[in-house]
Amino acid sequence: MNDKPVALVTGGTRGIGQAIAAQIASLGFDIAISHWDLGPDGVPDPAAGHGTEALIQAAGSACLSVAANVADSADRQRLIDEVRTRFGRCDMLVNNAGVAPTQRNDLLEATEESFDRVMSINLRGPYFLTQLMANWLIAQKADDEHFTGRIVNISSISAYTASPGRGEYCLSKAGVSMMTKLYAARLGEYGIGVFEIRPGIIETDMTAGVMEKYDALIADGLTPLRRWGHPLDVARAVGAVAEGKLDFSTGTAIDVDGGFHVQRL
Repeated sequence: MNDKPVALVTGGTRGIGQAIAAQIASLGFDIAISHWDLGPDGVPDPAAGHGTEALIQAAGSACLSVAANVADSADRQRLIDEVRTRFGRCDMLVNNAGVAPTQRNDLLEATEESFDRVMSINLRGPYFLTQLMANWLIAQKADDEHFTGRIVNISSISAYTASPGRGEYCLSKAGVSMMTKLYAARLGEYGIGVFEIRPGIIETDMTAGVMEKYDALIADGLTPLRRWGHPLDVARAVGAVAEGKLDFSTGTAIDVDGGFHVQRL
């Protein structure tokens, strides 16, 4: 059994996921990351996790990197099994892996193929990965009454903000928001907290293609804080959960969006 607490971060090779993994490692956790970064040959790139591994090891923590597609049930089970084999425990799950539509299509022209792809990765995968992890957390709690498990779901301001050019993404994040409430209600009796983090406009690979658009919107006052968000902004919020600072706030959504959610006249 690992002496240090362990966190599993999906989609942990870059951007928000990498920042989250490094932040939690700095708090004394060993880290498992999953990724599904495909190389030119269409198979997972074995080097994809090296950058995150280096950051985690620099913090004095161990890192397990697993190529696993959260949309695939067998991969989800294998991911849990590998974390169990390596560390013997897991204290925290961060559902971060997610994708945007390959192509933004108007709602009247959207395809079922894009809908299925986005929903399987952004919602169905995390929903059932959380089911696997929740049962493991419950078992660990049964073995140790002092054990505290936590689950964090990374959603988006798109959980409540309509973008007709990427409806499938909005629906997936709205589903993650409800998923948080469902698991918070179900796991409360075990003292397992479930939290939603809602990033706003964050500077990542996913937003690289729309930087000019959002530069202008931010400058015009789209958000009260007139700057882009950074992965570290999100990571610090997850870190607060990891430290147990929000344990009485299960089921809550934490906005990390520069004030975007504030309604103004």
